[in-house]
Amino acid sequence: MKADGYTLDVPVSVDDLRAAVLGGNAAFYGQPANVAAFVDADIIVRNTTHLAEVEAVWGPAPGRVQSDGRRVFVLGKQFGNIFVGLQPTFGYEGDPMRLLFERGFAPTHAFAQFYLWLRNTFEADALLHFGMHGALEFMPGKQAGLGGNDWPDRLIGEVPNIYLYAANNPSEATLAKRRSNAVTITHLTPPLAAAGLYKGLVDLKDSLTRWRSLAPAAPERADLEALIAEQAAVVDMSGHAPAALWLKLLEAEAALIPDGLHVLGRPMSAAARADYLNLLPPMDAAERARIDAQLQQDTEIPGILRALSARFIAPVPGGDLIRSPQILPTGRNIHAFDPFRMPTEFALRDGAAQADRLLAAHPTLPRSIALVLWGSDNIKSDGGPVGQALALMGARPRFDSYGRLCGADLVPLAQLGRPRIDVLMTLSGIFRDLLPLQTKMLAEAAYKAAMADEPLSQNFIRAHALAYAEQMGVDMETASLRVFSNAEGAYGSNVNQLVDSSAFGQEDELADAYEARKSFAYGRDGKAVKNAAMLQKALKNVELAYQNLESVELGVTSVDHYFDTLGGIARAVKRQRGSDTPVYISDQTRGTGKIRTLRDQIALESRSRTLNPKFYEGLLKHGAEGVRQIEAHVTNTMGWSATAEAVDPWVYQRLSETFVLDEAMRKRMAALNPVASARMANRLIEASERSYWTPDAATLAALQGAADELEDRLEGIAAE
Repeated sequence: MKADGYTLDVPVSVDDLRAAVLGGNAAFYGQPANVAAFVDADIIVRNTTHLAEVEAVWGPAPGRVQSDGRRVFVLGKQFGNIFVGLQPTFGYEGDPMRLLFERGFAPTHAFAQFYLWLRNTFEADALLHFGMHGALEFMPGKQAGLGGNDWPDRLIGEVPNIYLYAANNPSEATLAKRRSNAVTITHLTPPLAAAGLYKGLVDLKDSLTRWRSLAPAAPERADLEALIAEQAAVVDMSGHAPAALWLKLLEAEAALIPDGLHVLGRPMSAAARADYLNLLPPMDAAERARIDAQLQQDTEIPGILRALSARFIAPVPGGDLIRSPQILPTGRNIHAFDPFRMPTEFALRDGAAQADRLLAAHPTLPRSIALVLWGSDNIKSDGGPVGQALALMGARPRFDSYGRLCGADLVPLAQLGRPRIDVLMTLSGIFRDLLPLQTKMLAEAAYKAAMADEPLSQNFIRAHALAYAEQMGVDMETASLRVFSNAEGAYGSNVNQLVDSSAFGQEDELADAYEARKSFAYGRDGKAVKNAAMLQKALKNVELAYQNLESVELGVTSVDHYFDTLGGIARAVKRQRGSDTPVYISDQTRGTGKIRTLRDQIALESRSRTLNPKFYEGLLKHGAEGVRQIEAHVTNTMGWSATAEAVDPWVYQRLSETFVLDEAMRKRMAALNPVASARMANRLIEASERSYWTPDAATLAALQGAADELEDRLEGIAAE
């Protein structure tokens, strides 16, 4: 930037930049970062046009969030004519009552003043939102075509919005375009590598390899099987026959994992490029060479600088690096899809195959299934999960004479060959925003199935709808509602926020939050109507819950959105039914897809990712952010215990031994990121206190001692 004409003194290193932004006077003001400016209460009252709406939610200016009672703090640090700022939080983190019952409201005083200060006091010529995803585009307002009465427009106004976004996330990037006028500049996701094996897993594979080479009648076979059983117990894989163990080991060894983090503007190393090229499908040599050459270029920082200079940024479709090499080169303006032609014929056929695999994986034919639908997964697969929902219900999309999606029709029962499954579909807020045609299509499919004159033994949707209509005194249109999401302008279930801030008592409070936030039914007209009673009725009949895993880079323990959605509905189902319900993951990341139980998926990811030295050493190369990522995996793991009770106790034991009880590792991580290290230790203790695992007395005492040591370190840093 300095070479491009900006007036700034560039910090010597990343650590110096971090210290300037996150340190400075932060401790003096009791804030998480340097206080760069103040906005007094009288200025807020005088200059905030929509103050009444903010005060109705957050009280008189300046409020209590990021404030000392007299003024709001603007966090960040100015370097010449560049300001590096920290966007304030939503404001309800840590407040269980707001997390449980809020459905969408005004931003806090601090959030509003942050943007107004950037526009009116700092007088920014452009804003760069660095990395998905912030909160501006999730502020209340219309889903598309925003105007002066919608909060994103009120806050950013006409300031150009440049937004750095992962190339594999066109759905949320599209939301940023629609709701904050963003020009999205793509960047690569982390390089990928096979997980491999380590420690006792290597020894176990050696023994299994020898066992497989023996003749069935070989005399040493019994002794070797005893050794295999001992080795399996050491790596927490007891209870499996050698043949099954072999398959599980191969699955863990071949799993793809991110190799560290992507650094903006840093091309892939030769080794990372070679690993990536080996993962690509067969192609001609010229195309392979083109991809290899593009991976060696820095197109991302030049793309940002072009955007900041108000120059044209070429468009590019979003997608997965393995399945969609056309996303290269990065540094371009991401776009998504043609909504009128989703789901495609391929997605329908693939969705039907995945639906059959799911039904085959369950011991009995389920009458009702809860399916979580995300916008990102459907956009990347041209509607694959939507195709699964339609296949389960026995329906197909209907297209008009122009080839545009216009509704749904039923597949005859004779052609379907099995009963219609009742599918309770819960949509992410982003799916709802970006795929309104698909939302209406799914609602129409459920309605037509409910109204079909078919035997109840062959149409579970109709059977349940008739029962709901009689029990609740509603018409069949209402009784057939199966598509649920947030209220317009609201996103997420807040289950993740409750877990992250430890702001829940009993786990049923997570079900309360989920039902409160996700109880808006979307019918054939696409309009949202709050109907908590219908959601609860449908939840009571759910026999299994599942979601697709579409991203190679992200697993179910990588980000909190998975347990916020799938975990949230699993907890809500348990509360309504009074018993546990199986939860499945449909892993679409490689090959033709594989159905796993959620418990097996978490165990696989724990072995191949979180506990794998290849994985966590790759993260630790990135210092403070790497430690934060590891801590996120631990927190997300606990989120699955809180919502779906799907984490084996050995996972917590190994996490403790690897990252907290190992003195050298604990000190190493604390030196890099003391806050995240302390959170990790306390999270493992919290998991014990909530009875998600029961460590022995010595382990618990060691954990508590380590946590105290880390807290003392934090206090010492604050005192300095």
